[in-house]
Amino acid sequence: MTENKNTPIKTPVSGLKVGMTEVPVNTESMPAYYAMPEQAGRLPVVLVIQEIFGVHEHIQDICRRFAQEGFLAIAPELYFRQGDPAAFSEVSDIVSKIVSQVPDEQVLQDLDACLVWAGLHGGNLAQVCVTGFCWGGRVTWRYAEHQPMVNAAVAWYGRLTAGHGPIHTRHPIDVASTLQAPVLGLYGEKDAGIPLSDVRAMQKALTLGNEHAQRSTIRVYEGADHGFFADYRPMYEPKAAKDAWVRCLAWMRSNLKPG
Repeated sequence: MTENKNTPIKTPVSGLKVGMTEVPVNTESMPAYYAMPEQAGRLPVVLVIQEIFGVHEHIQDICRRFAQEGFLAIAPELYFRQGDPAAFSEVSDIVSKIVSQVPDEQVLQDLDACLVWAGLHGGNLAQVCVTGFCWGGRVTWRYAEHQPMVNAAVAWYGRLTAGHGPIHTRHPIDVASTLQAPVLGLYGEKDAGIPLSDVRAMQKALTLGNEHAQRSTIRVYEGADHGFFADYRPMYEPKAAKDAWVRCLAWMRSNLKPG
């Protein structure tokens, strides 16, 4: 992997409650990282869906960024049954040995369980957002079609017309017309894994869909690559990342139901 010359963002924990927790899912316990403001009150909830690398420091920091903005953020370890991506040094091994073995239906159920947890720990389930990165970006589109409690979704460079293995047979473009919440898609022009032809096809599908689909939009950042928000990786693009973060927060806040 190319050396990263960036300094990853470190969001302070002052004024926050943060840590690991266990989310009940049927008879199992799913590890998850959470961050929320210390002050009392019902908080808007944001589900943060991991990259293929799992709930590492970057994903945890994103949770803290949301918490500093007043959200209860929770990022579940969605591969906990299949394995630990940190055990592999090659992306191809993570995909073939873990990611390709994780069913979408399992992931959607796990995210539903996180909403239950959030509602029991200070979250306002009338105000729910979801966001995800890379693998999690694809899941974000799927979850916005699956869960009617979602008010707004932000999908960061998630695949639109494919999954990561043969068990993934339903993709964002297949559910574009039946979204249950508006989605903001954030994509990079130079993303070799998500060609602009896929983005254009998704944009067209959204225009032919329901009210939420037609309110959805995709922003493509000129010159940006896949993972442009990942400040710990060489493809990080500060200008695009800063603009996208502002758009993400504005999208969520403008679509949240009155609390």
